[in-house]
Formats: sequence, structure tokens, C-alpha cells
Amino acid sequence: MRNRIYFDFMGNRWILFSISAVLIVISIAAIAIRGLTFGIEFKGGTAATFPPKASITEEQIRTAMQDADVPDARNASIQKTASGSFIVRSAESSAVAAQGAFLKAERQLGYTANTVSVQTIGPGWGRNVTNKAVLALILSIAAILLYVSLRFEYKMSVTAVIALVHDVLITLGVYALLGREVTPNTVAALLTILGYSLYDTIVVFHRIKENSQHLAKQTFMQMANDSINQVLVRSINTSLVALIPMLTLFIFGGETLKDFAFALLIGLFSGAYSSVAVASPIYAMWKEREPKYRALAKKFGTSNA
Repeated sequence: MRNRIYFDFMGNRWILFSISAVLIVISIAAIAIRGLTFGIEFKGGTAATFPPKASITEEQIRTAMQDADVPDARNASIQKTASGSFIVRSAESSAVAAQGAFLKAERQLGYTANTVSVQTIGPGWGRNVTNKAVLALILSIAAILLYVSLRFEYKMSVTAVIALVHDVLITLGVYALLGREVTPNTVAALLTILGYSLYDTIVVFHRIKENSQHLAKQTFMQMANDSINQVLVRSINTSLVALIPMLTLFIFGGETLKDFAFALLIGLFSGAYSSVAVASPIYAMWKEREPKYRALAKKFGTSNA
């Protein structure tokens, strides 16, 4: 018995693949051409926070930085937060030089002494953070491959990882297009995205595995399409439950929470899509190459999905 909501994912798989392909090409092009903007936690540098103050503008802060000989002040990132404070990120990696330069800018702008917070991160520490972030992503994907292979089968694990790579690439592509900084919060969000996306995919795969035990008078592809639709409402509801708090954090949260929520919002949308439009169709196509299911495709391939 079919649900009221029924979509022919398998019949429209090439359209869905094309949508994903376009998004991935745009993402890769954005990363290759525009590049990712890494925060000082990865490349080293200085972050200074200027508290809210009436009449202080971004241009005034930049001018004060230039007068104080802050390195690359003209191209430094200046971000105004919701509270009215300014976060300035520069390439200065010497804690002593940064402290002196920003204190000079502080006095020029008329702030009370020691009200500007200055944090400096050396390039060595940044490389260490980068290496650990990459290692965390690699180990996560390896663990996912192992778990799904043991719990289900290796074909499911490979297609699940394809969907995860799809989600991560799109998320990073959006970051490149918008020029948002990649911070440790972004990495934490990417790891969280892997979890959400894998959960959605496993829910579908579990139903496909259950239904495949009683496959009769239909192809594997048709059964897989039925399986997706059987859990579609559940997947939509699960995604909405996760999206609502993330959207709230993005709108009302502080800068740190907004950065985390922004990446998760993209990843949750992409993960919900990839589980039913990427991982499942690829897996079904792969399974239909097996002799058992190839015979069913020849016999029942003309019936409706």
C-alpha cells in the first residue's frame, strides 16, 4: 500500500543526478577559483574584538589600523556583530607586535585602555589544527565505511560515503561562494553533518534491506522506490525537527553559534536530499547488476514503480 506522498525517485534519478552534478560542479569551481577563506585558527594571525561604541565605523577602524602599522590592514577582515562590536582579523602572527599595534589603534579610536581583546595564533598551531581537522574527517569516513559494511553490506557503505562527500562538497562550495570563513566550528558542523546525513541514509537502507527479503513480482529498483516513499514522511519530519533549532540559532545566536548553524543548515538540506536522490538510486542501480535482480528486471521491468 502506497502513501499519499509518492515520488518516483528511481524513474527520475537522472534528473536528480543532474541537479547534484550541477551543484557539485559549481561547488568545485567555487573552491578552485575563489578558494576557501580559512580563519586564523588554521593559518595563524590575530583576531581583535573592538567593543560596541557609538559613531565608530568600519572605515575608522581600518584607518586606525593602518596608522598603527597593523600588517595588511587594508585587506584585513572586519566583521560587525549583532551586538555592535567589530571583529578584526589580520595576518599578524607575532603576539607582541599585534598587542602593541592594536593597543595603539585602541587609543586612536578613543577606547578605554585594555578594552580591545587581542588573540594571536601562530602558524605552527594553525597547521596542527588543520592536520587534526583533516584527520578527523578521514577517520570519520573510514569508520562509516566499516560500520555500514559490517551492519549492511559494502555496496551500501560505498554509496553512503558518496552521499556524504556530496554533502560536504556542497557545504564547502557555499562557503567559497559567499566568502565565509572556515573555522573549527565549521569543521565541527561538517562532522555533525556526516552524522545527520548518514542517519537519513541508514533509515532508507534499512527499509530497503527489509523489503528485499520478500521481493516478488517487482524489480529491485521498484522495491527501492517503494522503500524510500515508505520512510519519506519520517525523513521529512526528522529533517524539519533538526532544521528548526538550527534556523533559530542562525537568526538569534551569537557569531560562534551562527557559524555552526549556517554550515549545519546547508548540510541538513543537502543530507536529506542525498539520502533519497543520490545514495539510494546509485545503490539500487548497482544491485540490479547482480544476476538475481537482473533477472527480475527483465521479467518485471515494464511494471510501474
